[in-house]
Amino acid sequence: MEGAAAPSEGLRYAEYARVPTGAGKGQAELDRGLARTMIAVGLGVATVAFAGRYAFHLWKPLEQAITETAKKISASSLSLYYKGGFEQQMSRREASLILGVSPSAGKAKIRTAHRRIMILNHPDKG
Repeated sequence: MEGAAAPSEGLRYAEYARVPTGAGKGQAELDRGLARTMIAVGLGVATVAFAGRYAFHLWKPLEQAITETAKKISASSLSLYYKGGFEQQMSRREASLILGVSPSAGKAKIRTAHRRIMILNHPDKG
């Protein structure tokens, strides 16, 4: 019996150990594909790092230019309402600037603009 058992074990081992002829090539192709992917990822990370470094070096002069430009723009120019220089007696032009309407606006438009400003500035608002 011992003689008969030995060849069957060898046969079993041979069945598991036997590698199909195409499997070796498939593994090599898989390894090459994985290597290409890793190289591509590495190059992508390096590209992003160099682009970030370049942008960081550019940002310093741009930051100064943006800060200077922001200082030049006054807050009053960004407002929709007339802020200053009131005359002794209010003229139609000054009233239209305060209300944000044209000097030739009709009564209905003036009333609407006045109401809007009164509502915005009312102490009981909110």
